[in-house]
Amino acid sequence: MSTLEQQLQALKRLGLTLNEGVTIDDLLHSFSREEYEKRPFDLLLFVFGVEIEREPWGRPFCSRVWNFDLECITGTGSYERIVRRCCEVAGHSRDHMKELSDFVDLRTGVAWLKYTRPDGVARHWKPKVQDDWADPKIVAAILGDLETKDRFFYFKDNGQAMVLYFLTPAAAAELNTLSGAALKRVL
Repeated sequence: MSTLEQQLQALKRLGLTLNEGVTIDDLLHSFSREEYEKRPFDLLLFVFGVEIEREPWGRPFCSRVWNFDLECITGTGSYERIVRRCCEVAGHSRDHMKELSDFVDLRTGVAWLKYTRPDGVARHWKPKVQDDWADPKIVAAILGDLETKDRFFYFKDNGQAMVLYFLTPAAAAELNTLSGAALKRVL
């Protein structure tokens, strides 16, 4: 059995820590200690990707993990939010991609996303509009623009959502050993 504290220490060794000011009490606000320890790492790997369920609102447990619900396109600004949050998961500032802008009109089916990578490569994507679902090809392109030669995006399945992590292959392998192979490579 792995205590909650032991699980947190293991994640810390892999570069996944609670954000500054976030405590075990915040973790225990939504789920009991027994729930975290019943199936070690299963619940904690999910909770690291969500926001704390008490005031002050809007605080993620861990900025380096994101429970990305693909049913998130509500209009203009939706793809910008995806890019900014993926930048955070990758360990960059939310403004890592320059000249970031988008347009989405769900009624007419017109959408575009523009940004310039830090290396100067300009991107202009035309996402396919499918109700409120993010275009998987555009999401893959965004993630591909953020991956490096030694760090990649991995995910834990969460139904219509995916919990995203940005890890080295060694860290992902160790986390899979700890979690019973919960993670898969996105791309």
